Amino acid sequence: MMIGGGVGGLILVVAALLLGVDPGVILGGGEGPGVAPPTREGEPLTPGEDEEADYLAVMLADTERLWTEVFSSQGYRYRMPTLVYFDDAVSSACGMAGSAVGPFYCPADENIYMDLAFLDDLGNRFGAPGDFAQAYVLAHEVGHHVQTLLGVTERVDGMRRRASEAEANALSVRMELQADCFAGVWGNSQEAHDYLDPGDVEEGLRAAAAIGDDRLQRETTGRVVPESFTHGTSEQRLSWFRRGFESGDPERCDTFGAASL
Repeated sequence: MMIGGGVGGLILVVAALLLGVDPGVILGGGEGPGVAPPTREGEPLTPGEDEEADYLAVMLADTERLWTEVFSSQGYRYRMPTLVYFDDAVSSACGMAGSAVGPFYCPADENIYMDLAFLDDLGNRFGAPGDFAQAYVLAHEVGHHVQTLLGVTERVDGMRRRASEAEANALSVRMELQADCFAGVWGNSQEAHDYLDPGDVEEGLRAAAAIGDDRLQRETTGRVVPESFTHGTSEQRLSWFRRGFESGDPERCDTFGAASL
């Protein structure tokens, strides 16, 4: 697993790209909330949902193991996000979100909001069943948390506010593909520790391909509008997840410096 020095190199790449961020300022110390039990507003989880929650809680703890190791190799402390389950709608520090949003990460409260209906849809609607498909989605949202800790989220949000709609969408695609690559880095660490079962990687790849902008637009509207993409095509999402998985190196996740995606 190639993680030594990864975040250090990545910070330098991001800092150069995003107008000179001081790495010492980006990653201050401070304790995170730790591993909190997944919760859902309003009512308890069903037995089936409890099983999903238990599995993803373990996966969340494992992402902490990886990113703590990566961050500490550069003398920084990794803050743990909190996992919150919801269905129908949820209130976050980023505002109200309905089930149409699906799983999301809110930088303002450093929470990962996992849509229970979306987890069912992965297998039933998108053809990507399996525990590891769900773990990929979680690892992708953790990737957004890593971006927040690195200062990438704040800088890119600032750039998007000054950009045209097409340019802002293109920046969002690069953010999402970097999170896919970070998810792949975590998948590599799972393989390195012999935690993967046969077929797990295929489950993750199917999930990445299932939620590409081109596939979703084709299914919902019957046509594809590339300039409106915000997450990347199925091929791009597969490619960047594979890049992280095959290398295990966060430095290989520089979507912003890539000439093509």
